[in-house]
Amino acid sequence: MRKNITAKYILLVCVVLLSMPIFCLAGEVASVLPGETAGGLRAGSAKVNITPPLGITLIGSYGKPSDSILDDLYAKALVLSDGSTTLAIVSLDLLYSPLEDITQPVREIITEKIGIPAQNILVCATHTHSGPEVFRRSKLLPEKQTNVDDIDQFYLGSLIRKIAGSVSIAYNNMQDVKIGAAKGDLPEIIFNRRPKKPDGSVEMAYTLPVEVTATKKIVTDGEGNVKVTFTMPDKELEFGPVDPDVSVLRVEDLEGGIVASLVNFGCHPVSIYPHLSTAISADYPAYTTKVVEEAEGGVCLYALGLAGNVVPIQRGVEARKQIGKAIGGEALRKLQFVSTSGDVTLKALKKDVRFPTKKTSSPEKAEDADTTKDYILTEIQVLRLGDIYILGLPGEVLVEVGMEIKRRAGVEKLFVISICNDSIGYVCHKRAYEEGGYEPTSATRLAKGAGEIMVSEALNLINGIR
Repeated sequence: MRKNITAKYILLVCVVLLSMPIFCLAGEVASVLPGETAGGLRAGSAKVNITPPLGITLIGSYGKPSDSILDDLYAKALVLSDGSTTLAIVSLDLLYSPLEDITQPVREIITEKIGIPAQNILVCATHTHSGPEVFRRSKLLPEKQTNVDDIDQFYLGSLIRKIAGSVSIAYNNMQDVKIGAAKGDLPEIIFNRRPKKPDGSVEMAYTLPVEVTATKKIVTDGEGNVKVTFTMPDKELEFGPVDPDVSVLRVEDLEGGIVASLVNFGCHPVSIYPHLSTAISADYPAYTTKVVEEAEGGVCLYALGLAGNVVPIQRGVEARKQIGKAIGGEALRKLQFVSTSGDVTLKALKKDVRFPTKKTSSPEKAEDADTTKDYILTEIQVLRLGDIYILGLPGEVLVEVGMEIKRRAGVEKLFVISICNDSIGYVCHKRAYEEGGYEPTSATRLAKGAGEIMVSEALNLINGIR
């Protein structure tokens, strides 16, 4: 009997000892929150519908109430963590993401609810011109600012909570992932709307007749700039550069399935505006992201590239589908063979930047553009995902400004996102003020030299995070 009791005791002790590592392991796993990790890269994605109710005023509806929905608008979020640093990238189907109206309130909620620091949260707008008018536009020219009484405050409050909510959902959906980036090109659907006359001045070309678009040629000049050129009847015009890059980020699970993707391309989303001015639409990015999501799964975020003076060759409802599918198709092509890794360290930097505003005697002239009147305070941000850099620039950045950053940064996998974290109007290079045209005159408060300040500050920030 005593032998049996001794044997049972020994057996019980062995079971307890053998079980201890299991209990310890279970305790360790339970202590790791959804957004944290015991090691390795984790990510989650989500999208939340932010379509406004019919009747709300749209950016391009000229004060008229919206009366139809061509496609829903979304807030899409991607959250990544390497165990010590957590980043959030948010893409919004809106015209802008102003710092005071959208980005800052969203960051405050995310920081309070989740703990992600403000400098680690990037909020960009797809720049659809068929979205709701919910911005004060406080950093634009006085005549372009919106009276706060004209903004639907109930929708705006709901919008901010939904945007923050998309990040929260993505954070709670995190899993082990690997990431990678690649670059395609698609110059044939865009052109620079600031062609120059023989005297060096600009003649704005927002749209082109069908007979002119039929003469399209894609050339590369001696400096390596890609240009989409046309032959104009009875006119001699020199078309400027475009950024042909379609940059893609792939975030996949450990079985190779896509958790999220990000597509970065520079083209003004103005297929619908102003043709259907009272229709709610995400414009061509809706089709770009739909193509990727339906073919690969996951959530696809769209981030606008260098589109300040770059527009689609064709416009309209059907053109919106064609443009979106073309970009989505190129993104799919490059997403197929991306080399990915989970051994990635995450970093983030954000810097406040002052841009001088001009004192101009006439909104149509840039003659006093180099005379400083005041300053606009905004920010520039960069996220680093291993060897992938994501640069967030405020405002509508002219392609010449952004391409200068790309040329001088020395980074192969560089995403340059405009309309990011703030809205400061058009950001032009010095020569644009001398050439005239829409962007450096009536479309911006920024003084001559603003573009060069942006280049310098962006390069410093990229170098500071290497």
